[in-house]
Amino acid sequence: MNLNIQNIRKDFPILKTGIIYLDSASSSLTPEPVLNKMLEYYHSYRANVGRGIHTLSAKATDEFEAARKTIGKFIHAKSEEIIFTKNTTEGINLVAGGIRWKRGDKIVSTLLEHHSNFIVWQRLEKQGVRLEKVRPNEEGLLQVEDFERAIDENTRLVSLTHVSNVLGTVSPVEEIARLAQERGAELLVDGAQSVPHMEVNVKKLGCTYLAFSGHKMLGPTGIGVLYVKEEAVQKLEPLSIGGGTIADVSSERYELTKPPERFEAGTPPIAEAIGLGEAIRYLTRIGFPSIERHERFLTKLTCQALGDLRGVEVYGPADASKRRGIIPFNVRGVAPDDVARVLARANIMVRSGHHCALPLHKEVLKRPGTVRVSVYIYNTAEEIERLSQIVAEIVKKTEL
Repeated sequence: MNLNIQNIRKDFPILKTGIIYLDSASSSLTPEPVLNKMLEYYHSYRANVGRGIHTLSAKATDEFEAARKTIGKFIHAKSEEIIFTKNTTEGINLVAGGIRWKRGDKIVSTLLEHHSNFIVWQRLEKQGVRLEKVRPNEEGLLQVEDFERAIDENTRLVSLTHVSNVLGTVSPVEEIARLAQERGAELLVDGAQSVPHMEVNVKKLGCTYLAFSGHKMLGPTGIGVLYVKEEAVQKLEPLSIGGGTIADVSSERYELTKPPERFEAGTPPIAEAIGLGEAIRYLTRIGFPSIERHERFLTKLTCQALGDLRGVEVYGPADASKRRGIIPFNVRGVAPDDVARVLARANIMVRSGHHCALPLHKEVLKRPGTVRVSVYIYNTAEEIERLSQIVAEIVKKTEL
């Protein structure tokens, strides 16, 4: 079934202003049902969660934990394996800081990574942990055989992006997970750009950890998720402890409570978690087969429209089916920021710069930055045509 785009767009009042929003890889728009669900919390049962026994606290706790269950079901995990975080970055840092590392341990990552899944491992090198970086090919695709060489008996963790936030390329996570398991290593997946756009099953992926953010999948800012496989969660140390993380305390000692609460110190982002649960229900009602089909269509259309323009260089796989809805490009002779400014004056919102992926830009693309187009459920073919028209005008001016 195809998406009813016009009905979907009605849920996003900001689109009525005439803007063309092509920056969802940075942060998506948020539909009215999600905002209404969050307002319901503030209007009807605004209270803290946890130990309160009064009616409002009980309702808030029920809704908060219902959101956790919704998220768990969404990625095929148990609710006890779902830890609420601030965002993907905090989830990755929780893993980096929660594992008891030993000198000589090895981490395998890639040059595709967002800084949040790269510099955290570089910092561990100060503790004697070794970091090996797998290089993608010229199209930005990772090869399984490179991981066969990189993952050895000293490898403690493999950490990689599921979908590149610059190129939209999809990593062969399942094959890499099998290699990691065979060699006794755990696998962390940065799902910030995959979970909002495709069906993700942690059991099928074979990962130990999966981190993603609410604000990239129609939810609010300030809420993220870290999935930790049940066998690993007991071994992981919390980043913060305090209120909500305690089973017992005396003047001499403390005992942490069970997961996931032991990782969620202090008052959590209650409305945001409830909002994320509603965002997932919204996406589920639409259906990921329809979402993926729509994004494949827009991705192919964008690649063709920009690729056909003389003086425009599109990065990533020539075959658009090998990437998700992220398309970076440059106009020859024009800085990425200048291209983005011209597009913004035409009410087209895109991202420019290195997209928090400097190693990829420096060592693979050999460019200081790119202009990034990223599509989602509310985008249309007409918007892509308008994008192409404005970029063509920019090219024409460079030729004068």
